[in-house]
Amino acid sequence: MKVNANTLRSGNVIDYNGKLWVVVKNEIQTPGKGAAVAQVEMRDLRTGSKDNVRFRTQETIERVRLEQDEYQYLYDEGETAAFMHTTTFEQISITKELMGSPAAYLQEGMIVEIEKYENEPLSVRLPDSVVMEVVECEPVVKGQTATTSYKPGILENGVKVMIPPHIDAGTRVVVKTEDGSYVERAKD
Repeated sequence: MKVNANTLRSGNVIDYNGKLWVVVKNEIQTPGKGAAVAQVEMRDLRTGSKDNVRFRTQETIERVRLEQDEYQYLYDEGETAAFMHTTTFEQISITKELMGSPAAYLQEGMIVEIEKYENEPLSVRLPDSVVMEVVECEPVVKGQTATTSYKPGILENGVKVMIPPHIDAGTRVVVKTEDGSYVERAKD
């Protein structure tokens, strides 16, 4: 679908020079003289490289619509992970490299959103947070519960996370999948 450069918004995916780019930032600039331009900061969806491009505001650009489907995580295959479409039951394997660091938080049966373009998976979006058990950490020190200092703890998936001093091994905690940061003690 063709759109004007001045209508691009953050998160839009465009086809530019034969590559798929996601718009990170779009700023309309009006110089002292001459026509306004759209300064677009974008990131290549496949390689992750960034680029800044100027478009005339009335220039048309090919905006791409990605297919977004829900898949269920099935199992780990080493370098890849197996997923099943929740309605068609079609199974696909996706490299953990494509998922990045959130791949460590995959849990059996988890529902994820996979974005595809022309049947090629481009990204995997996990739920915002997951509940995991702390398997190793320093012991609780009495009187340290009110301080804002954090201590290192190791989760059941082997990832190190900074947790409050009152959390002990065996405690289930909520962790953000995006950056692996502690949110709160799990309520279960």
